[in-house]
Amino acid sequence: MFSRRHPHLFFILIFSAIVASATVLLTLVVTFGLRGTWFDGMIPAGEEVVGVIEVNGVIRDARDALEQLKVFREDEAVKAIVVRIDSPGGGVGPSQEIYREIRKTLKVKPVIASMGSVAASGGYYIAAGAAKIMANPGTITGSIGVIMGFTNYEELLQKIGLTPIVVKSGEYKDMGSPVRKMTPGERKLFEGLAEKIHGQFIRDIVEGRGMASEKVEKLANGRIFTGEESKEFGLTDRLGNLEDAVDWAGRMGGIKGDVNAVYAKEKTLTFLEYLLMHSPIRTVSELLGAPRVRAEFIYDPSRPDPSH
Repeated sequence: MFSRRHPHLFFILIFSAIVASATVLLTLVVTFGLRGTWFDGMIPAGEEVVGVIEVNGVIRDARDALEQLKVFREDEAVKAIVVRIDSPGGGVGPSQEIYREIRKTLKVKPVIASMGSVAASGGYYIAAGAAKIMANPGTITGSIGVIMGFTNYEELLQKIGLTPIVVKSGEYKDMGSPVRKMTPGERKLFEGLAEKIHGQFIRDIVEGRGMASEKVEKLANGRIFTGEESKEFGLTDRLGNLEDAVDWAGRMGGIKGDVNAVYAKEKTLTFLEYLLMHSPIRTVSELLGAPRVRAEFIYDPSRPDPSH
């Protein structure tokens, strides 16, 4: 039999067939997702809808959200937008970019933020840019603060016999180096940087929410709140689910009768792309290739206290 004469080739053929089948299946699932109507740029004449944009997971790149906001902002059939957030936050830059694009969109049409299970730190930063915010009673939100950190490999390098050599043109050029201890002067500079970025966070909440800066400063100590608490403190406006947010946005956008939603279409991934995105190799390479020190708006209780 062929399988006995050429076992390796037989295995390759079988594996290839499985991968091909899985690719087709995953493509169908991602494309037709069973989550509602996907926006394809064609809305029937005379129909008015609410556009839904999803921000899920750690915020590392703002490009998709920016593009989706622009498309919905420019489409006259889309009368309002809901940004559905289920994120612990992420990078400072991407969070600020999405916030700014939401503020720009508000000049054209209403934007409502809908919080899922978590909308903390950078997730809340994005929400603060919207006209109104709706949370679930048990949503984890808040965590208004900045975290900076890096991993020190000094002892590991010593154990394997590697000695790093650095040539620099300025005293602070290698601040945050993973191969030596941080100096008191460097720590002071990093703390000052974190305070400045924290001030930007507070300033944008004050602008977006119309709250007094003194009140925001009291809440901006990094603690988390439930959705119910956030409403009491003025960080959110109403309690409700995604459907409630869509209906609210539709009424704000002037839609009469039933409010229908269209979802921003996500990128379709092949099975191989999906595997690569979730592989341990990718995770390790991202860690090794990431900047030595990162400033983030992120709620991550697994991280050690940076003050220790």
